[in-house]
Amino acid sequence: MALNLRQKQTECIARMLNLNQPVNATGTANEDVYKILIYDKFCQNILSPLIHVKDLRKHGVTLYFLIEKDRKPVHGVPAVYFVQPNQANIQRIVVDASRSLYDSFHINSSSSIPRPLLEDLVSGTLNSDSINRISKVHDQYLEFVTLEDSLFSLAQKSSYVQLNDPSAGDREIEEIVERIVTGLFCVLATLSVVPIIRCPQGGPAEMVASALDQRLRDHLLSKNNLFTEGGSFMSSFQRPILCIFDRNFELSVGIQHDFRYRPLVHDILGLRLNRLSVQGEKGGMRSYELDSADPFWVENGSLEFPEVAVEIESQLNKYKKDVDEVNKRTGGTDGAEFDGTDLMGNTKHLMNAVSSLPELTERKQVIDKHTNIATVLLGEIKERSLDSYAKKENDMLIRGSIDRNELLGVLRGKGTNMDKLRFAILYLISSESINQSDVESVEAALKESEVDTSAFQYVKKLKSLNASVASANSASRNNIVDWAEKFYAVTAGVKNLLSSDRQLALTRTVELLMEGKPNPEIDSYLVFDPRAPKSNSGSSHLRVPFKEAIVFMIGGGNYVEYGSLQELAQRQQPGKHVIYGATEILTGVEFVEQLTQLGHKMGFGSTATASVS
Repeated sequence: MALNLRQKQTECIARMLNLNQPVNATGTANEDVYKILIYDKFCQNILSPLIHVKDLRKHGVTLYFLIEKDRKPVHGVPAVYFVQPNQANIQRIVVDASRSLYDSFHINSSSSIPRPLLEDLVSGTLNSDSINRISKVHDQYLEFVTLEDSLFSLAQKSSYVQLNDPSAGDREIEEIVERIVTGLFCVLATLSVVPIIRCPQGGPAEMVASALDQRLRDHLLSKNNLFTEGGSFMSSFQRPILCIFDRNFELSVGIQHDFRYRPLVHDILGLRLNRLSVQGEKGGMRSYELDSADPFWVENGSLEFPEVAVEIESQLNKYKKDVDEVNKRTGGTDGAEFDGTDLMGNTKHLMNAVSSLPELTERKQVIDKHTNIATVLLGEIKERSLDSYAKKENDMLIRGSIDRNELLGVLRGKGTNMDKLRFAILYLISSESINQSDVESVEAALKESEVDTSAFQYVKKLKSLNASVASANSASRNNIVDWAEKFYAVTAGVKNLLSSDRQLALTRTVELLMEGKPNPEIDSYLVFDPRAPKSNSGSSHLRVPFKEAIVFMIGGGNYVEYGSLQELAQRQQPGKHVIYGATEILTGVEFVEQLTQLGHKMGFGSTATASVS
């Protein structure tokens, strides 16, 4: 059975809302036990894509509050707390218990509560004589946000900046790696699988893979083992492969414009937690949800925008035809004599029409929603020539070059300052050889538009160090913040792995890793098997085909890579399953803003700002 992260996390949350008792056959908590739900902002974001407010009632939740809000006492009902394990939340729970806000407290931590915080909770409630109100404390291992069945985010902001900051110390880097490992451990615990781990050598990917391997080994030796899947380390074909990468593995994907529906909606309209707000047809803002409950989004998210427009029109015409058919069936026959048979026939048609109304209404709402979204997108595309950006960037990445006049034409043409900055950075990344005169012309064109060029300068600095890094000593290569080394690997890897149809380097590499065959492109990748003795962890007998993969991107992922990996899984025969996750899901604008921050930290700066409007 394919791993379904959304379903698994939803089941865990339903059980939590049922006071950590088994749920009923419908998958909901006991409605007869009324309760209050208290959460922090992070856990609110975990719940948001999975359970709608209207559905909380099905789980017996009558009131819900953010933990930092002032609340009045409510007696006679239990309170379910769902919060991150930190000092502020523990102190607030102690205060709530001392004020006797609720009869009983069911405390659920999004990850494992450290012992010092547990001791603070005990001592605080003992001192206020309220420990009897604490019914139970649970570690839920749910510290990640599931956006789709096979898409998740650890919601860890600015991890790319933190990991690539030249001034970052070892302690800071270790803390970031530890947070990432905790998030990944939660994902694996929720899925109840111990994967084979593969990653490139060096950098954040190896640090996270090694630390996660050790965390899993330690846990498998503990009494409370969360991983119940059977099989020994020899039966690797029954286990998924976890492929860990660093954003620098393929920098361009985080920056480029894409013309497919799902990435376009995310990048241009700011899809967040499966929700967005756009200008309505009659004025005012309209808010929409785009998730697995929307059949059009599920079926057409990977199509190019023009194909989506055709599909909207096609579905609208089919809807009109079905409505006309209902009207004909219920309108009777003109001039026909009235008799009992006609009455019974009309009654039957009327009943069928009434039963079809909800389905027709729902279809119309979905069509109207996507018509509105597509209309807003089309306005942005025309105003900014986004179709031209997407095509020229793709051509540039395949050819490794662009005509000077065409390059400067784009930078002086339509588009926001951020569109132009993204295009200029992609020019640096894609070019096999950089002409200094062209670079100076690009910088001049950007400054004409008052663009903050810090991100451009940062990437240019990395590019200029490629040759020297190629011969760098091993000590330099082992340094996590040796960003020049990492960028060298990026540009080399992308050029080697790009195929004629512009398959992403990430997708190509995951395909090779899932095949499990020897290949010079991946033979240097490290292997970690937490179930095997450490001496055998990288043994060749583990290199067999995998049916399921979890792909994780450190430093920020995007819907372009997610879509590419889903296409890979679907075209495999027999079908395979790939889950994609990242430290955070970023738009091209958000990622370039992180590059700009790094440029500032490197001493590059500009008084102007890259406007995104």
